[in-house]
Amino acid sequence: MTRFSAARRLLLLSSMSLALVAASGCKPKAGADGEGSGAQSGELVIGAYLSLTGSKADFGIKTQQGALLAIDEANAAGGVGGRPVKLVILDDQGTADEAGNAVTRLIDVEKASAIMGEVSSSLSLVGGRIAQRRGIPMVSPSSTNTQVTEIGNFVFRTCFIDPFQGEVMATFAKEKQGFTRIAVIKDVRNDYSIGLAKSFIETFTKNGGTIVAEESYNEGDTDFSAQLTKIKALDAQALFVPGYYTEVGNLAKNSRRLGLNIPLLGGDGWESPKLREIGGNDIVGSFYSNHFAPDNANEKSSAFIATYTKRWNEPPTALATLGYDATALIIDAMRRAKGEPTPAAIRDALEATKAFPAITGAVTFDANRNPVKPAVVLQVTANGDKFVTEIQPAGAAPAAPAAPVAPAAPAAPGSGAAAAPAGSGSGAAK
Repeated sequence: MTRFSAARRLLLLSSMSLALVAASGCKPKAGADGEGSGAQSGELVIGAYLSLTGSKADFGIKTQQGALLAIDEANAAGGVGGRPVKLVILDDQGTADEAGNAVTRLIDVEKASAIMGEVSSSLSLVGGRIAQRRGIPMVSPSSTNTQVTEIGNFVFRTCFIDPFQGEVMATFAKEKQGFTRIAVIKDVRNDYSIGLAKSFIETFTKNGGTIVAEESYNEGDTDFSAQLTKIKALDAQALFVPGYYTEVGNLAKNSRRLGLNIPLLGGDGWESPKLREIGGNDIVGSFYSNHFAPDNANEKSSAFIATYTKRWNEPPTALATLGYDATALIIDAMRRAKGEPTPAAIRDALEATKAFPAITGAVTFDANRNPVKPAVVLQVTANGDKFVTEIQPAGAAPAAPAAPVAPAAPAAPGSGAAAAPAGSGSGAAK
């Protein structure tokens, strides 16, 4: 991950302007806790902190693009009671220290009435604790670790959580793909990776599957030879990698180079065009869970895709869509707030949300401020990520029918892998 020894770069964005600002630090100024009021002229400020540089920059960039679109649409519709809404985004560089500094600055300097962020669960845990302590509502667009909203009653999210995501992929692996022996490799310093691995293992073993190995790595690693050599000797049918796209892409290349020709499975942290750039053909045929599939869009999401693509000259990713949803939800809560849209009133309106029409699925919060939403499973192909199936939470509406899945190639002789069942992902070497 890139770190800067010079002055920290802050990226300030609004719907009308984009400015890059250098700052020597985010020292807090005196301010009333829980009383964010925005800047002069009656504008309402939503603050956001995202990784716009570093190894997870693609996450932050896509999220900000969705958020800016939501701001533009809100202001075109009159803002909040005639008051314009301003979005201020700070670059946390993907580090815990900068995330904490950014949230403090958003509250003390920018006077944010609400905060959107982060993507990474580890960084949402840092910023969420500050927001909770200061009485400023925070909505994470895509942090799936359960601990994020457990911080307190000012922290919300617009995505599903890891226990469900892990259950989705374990069920897909066992029931849809017929895998019975899977190895797991996780980032031991990442809350997202740890939580998702735990949920996957619990569900897969409960359903009768066997976890043949549990290996680990650290963010930034590029050589996984030792772990993969162990796994190759254990006849795993698939490898579950609950990590982020940089390491996943490198791990796929390592795997094929060692002759371990089995599908990789993962979570929403995979989603980025850079996954294919890094992993090349070695990642093709693998599967991951996600929040949104553009090729499975309904009328509302199709309209969003068209608007987003016109604005940014590229189709939206799930993270871009969640960035839009989280920002639009905050604006909706500002509009529904009783009296003045103070942080406390916005928090109360967020908690009272019922069936908010988000692009990624209607949002109604449970007792822990988590939305109950479906997940989709995508397959990485040579022509982009393709929708395979949608899996609903227990008791929800029936899932969408599964799309045809490319058959898996049998494991190469001597690969250490059992032949994958018909209908599974290929993961074949290039």
